[in-house]
Amino acid sequence: MNDQVTVRQPHPIEVRSYEILRSRVDLSPMPPLWRAVAERVIHSSADLEYAVDLITTEEALRQGWTALTRGAPIVTDVEMVAAGITARETLCHVSDPASARMARAAGITRSAAAIRLSYSEVGPGAVWVIGVAPTALYELIAQKVRPALVIGLPVGFVDAAESKEALRASGLPQLSNYSEKGGSAVAAAACNALLYYEGDRR
Repeated sequence: MNDQVTVRQPHPIEVRSYEILRSRVDLSPMPPLWRAVAERVIHSSADLEYAVDLITTEEALRQGWTALTRGAPIVTDVEMVAAGITARETLCHVSDPASARMARAAGITRSAAAIRLSYSEVGPGAVWVIGVAPTALYELIAQKVRPALVIGLPVGFVDAAESKEALRASGLPQLSNYSEKGGSAVAAAACNALLYYEGDRR
């Protein structure tokens, strides 16, 4: 079951970065998966505010982690997010010509069309990682995708915070943040944290 979890040896620079991070913010009171995600997000962004900006539940993260250990598909909104997820292959249809055709026909964004295409391919139980497009997050909610987990961390001044609020209100298992911050590197880091997590094998 757990052969999908990547065991890795971190580079000495990464080890030192985590030492510095832990000297500046104490995340030890957090549940283990939430802490692992928060630390990797902070490590990737050098932004300590994520310690209080991220919002999720340990139950949602465990559901996502369990799905990943069982080989659940990972779907991203853009290729930059996909490029940052280093341990597994991902699915991203945003550059697929079919997404462009669907977007024109349906009057939606290409990111939203890519979500529709991806869901038709992977079905329920996937882990969705949204780091750029609020419209992708809105489409996920509208399509009722029945995910294992949605990592919803789009960035920007237009609809980013609002789309994350909508995700939290949807009742879907999710990791998001309150502010307008986010982005490809942060979303990929959150997913990598789950892929690299070795704290237990329950």
